[in-house]
Amino acid sequence: MTKTWFTAAVALTCLANVAAVSRADSSIYEKTLKSTAWVLAKTGGETSSGTGVLVDAEKKLLVTNFHVVGDARAAVVFFADLTDGKPKVERSHYLTNVKKLGIRGRVIAVDRKRDLALIELDKIPTGATAIGLSADGIGPGEDVQSIGNPGSTDALWVYTSGTVRSVYQKQFRTGAGEHDFKVVETQSPINSGDSGGPVVNNEGELVAISQAIAPKARLVSYSVDVSEVKDFLGGSWKLAPIPAEKLLEEAELTFTTHESGHYEVKFDEKGYGDTSVFLTKETEYYERADIRKVWSLAAKLDKAPSVETTMKLLAQNGQTKIGAWSIERTPNGEYLVIYTVKIDATAAPDAVKSTMQYVAKLTNVSKKELQPQESVQNASQTLDSWLN
Repeated sequence: MTKTWFTAAVALTCLANVAAVSRADSSIYEKTLKSTAWVLAKTGGETSSGTGVLVDAEKKLLVTNFHVVGDARAAVVFFADLTDGKPKVERSHYLTNVKKLGIRGRVIAVDRKRDLALIELDKIPTGATAIGLSADGIGPGEDVQSIGNPGSTDALWVYTSGTVRSVYQKQFRTGAGEHDFKVVETQSPINSGDSGGPVVNNEGELVAISQAIAPKARLVSYSVDVSEVKDFLGGSWKLAPIPAEKLLEEAELTFTTHESGHYEVKFDEKGYGDTSVFLTKETEYYERADIRKVWSLAAKLDKAPSVETTMKLLAQNGQTKIGAWSIERTPNGEYLVIYTVKIDATAAPDAVKSTMQYVAKLTNVSKKELQPQESVQNASQTLDSWLN
């Protein structure tokens, strides 16, 4: 009798503990949900979907991953539409009511190294609150919870829980580039679309931003530690590059997409000859420096340029305002003489236009000197050459 009573009491205690934990998790979910957003951006001609977290309600600032927004300067953001405290989770509900629920956002800063981006919102909906940032972060063995918008399901505002495996500095590469930041490694699944969402502790404080899964391990995910988020918010903000197509449109340049995927602008006015100038479709970067390449082909040669020509090009490299000549050999043995300028990817449209015009003019002037000239023979010389 006593044993039976004791067993029943233990069982009831366990059930009560489970119920208490469940209520606590539900409370944290409801609290974190008020800071969580669904983020849509158009990058590379396609719409990217991810998650973000409101970090400053007064300044209307939202943090997400850089790879969610890419080179986009604009984003559309949705916060959860609540009815009696419960969110509408169907994606179609938000897309159908975009005029009512959608909020325009402007990407004002990016950090490729940390894979973070900052979005300034036009407004904050009633009920949305900025999340609190953990003062001490989190460590191995501690519980974490997160909210995301995975593309693998039709539902938004999906809850996930897990445990921290380790916290350490990590250098690695993803499709968004090279990264180097303090990682919170968790035993918690992250899916495409969860990226940029909040990872919180048992007090509902932000301890990390969801970032990626470990490709060679099961249920292992990486998140950006809150210390990196604080440094990002507190540092000098770097503007996100304008997408190449929009940049050329704002520069009022007519362009086509070359078969290589890069953008081609043809200059055929007086002083430019008939010169094509190219702008790279993607940006190059090192640390916080984002670069775009502008170039034009001046000559295609069957054999290597003469020493005299090469010396002239080197001399001109020392005299030109920007850019430099380079000689590249193709797989079929031809030699390409190319003039290249590398400019800041955040440069204004008029600066890009001026740069492309400069490249066109300089290339056009140099074409005549670089192209091999056919020798002119008189009748006697032609006769001699035929007889020999």
